[in-house]
This record gives sequence, structure tokens and C-alpha cells, in this order.
Amino acid sequence: MVKVLLEREIKGEHVGEIIRLLRHLRVLAMQQLGYISGETLHAVDNPNYYLVISSWESLEHWQDWFNNPERQKLQEKIDSYMESPTRIRAFTY
Repeated sequence: MVKVLLEREIKGEHVGEIIRLLRHLRVLAMQQLGYISGETLHAVDNPNYYLVISSWESLEHWQDWFNNPERQKLQEKIDSYMESPTRIRAFTY
């Protein structure tokens, strides 16, 4: 199993649009082979800082999702509203 952490800091004026895009991204991820679960958190001391944690059956399943053209298109839209590009890190047990 693999856990993937995505860190995002949203520009304040775009929070509503980002949340809409993140929800759409989650719906698509849930339909992907190997997806187990996911959660979205925001920092107590910075409501524009989001951490998404997703669990996948394998690194290959995550990579398939990461390389999915529809996901990449949504990620580009999300990144256009960010203070900096999304940081992504994968972890295993």
C-alpha cells in the first residue's frame, strides 16, 4: 500500500473554485483502479493550506492516476490558483 501526500497553498481569493476542483478530482480518483481512500485537511493556523492524503493499493496504481490526462488537466487548473505548485510525496510502509 502507498500513501500519497499533496500539499497545496491556495491564493485566498480562489478558495471556492479550488474546493470545487478538489471535489471533482476526488470523485474521479475514487473511480480509479487501486484507489482505497482519501481525506482533505486544512491547517488550523492557515486556512488556505491544504493537505490531501490518499491511499492506493500500489505505487503503480497511483502512477496510473498521476499520469491520467483528465487528472493532469484538473491539476493544471488547480495549480493556476496556487501560491506555488502542488507538492506531492509518496510513502510506503
